[in-house]
Amino acid sequence: MRLERVLPFGRDLLKKAITPGDIVIDGTLGNGHDTLFLAQLIGSTGRVYGFDIQEAAILATKGRLAEHQLSDRVTLFHQGHETIIECIPPIHHGKITGAVFNLGYLPGGDKDIVTRPNTTISAIDQLLDILAPEGIIVLVIYHGHPEGAVERDYILRYLKTVDQNRAHILQYQFINQMNNPPFIVAIEKR
Repeated sequence: MRLERVLPFGRDLLKKAITPGDIVIDGTLGNGHDTLFLAQLIGSTGRVYGFDIQEAAILATKGRLAEHQLSDRVTLFHQGHETIIECIPPIHHGKITGAVFNLGYLPGGDKDIVTRPNTTISAIDQLLDILAPEGIIVLVIYHGHPEGAVERDYILRYLKTVDQNRAHILQYQFINQMNNPPFIVAIEKR
């Protein structure tokens, strides 16, 4: 047996939760890799809603989706993930089966623009309200920079207060690796 690496583990969790026709969220577009992955999982009848505050992330994601002819499956919002409840049509509330957030900064972008604990916690809380039962939120927490460490601490503190009757929460990480490697927190709605 071989322990699964962090990022593939997160994707496997999403694969198990998402089927064609589903409604899903990419809370941090980054360079569009997760958005593309989600667009492939949901098929031609599903919908991906993606959020990012940076124009560079929107453009990179649009390009990646166009390259694979999957733009028609995705709606992008050039705004923060804390606006999820305002942006997702009420018809989709209760039907969202998966969401992913890569926390930290845009790879290759401005390292001063980072995700913040208050907006991320707000997004998680909103998602727990509108997620389908057994829907999953995968957080990839990059904490190797000062703001990432702060966000990690706030998020973990918040998640420990979530009632176990509302969600099951799992932390998956390697504890003997150098340089603060990212880890996964998976939240499954009950």
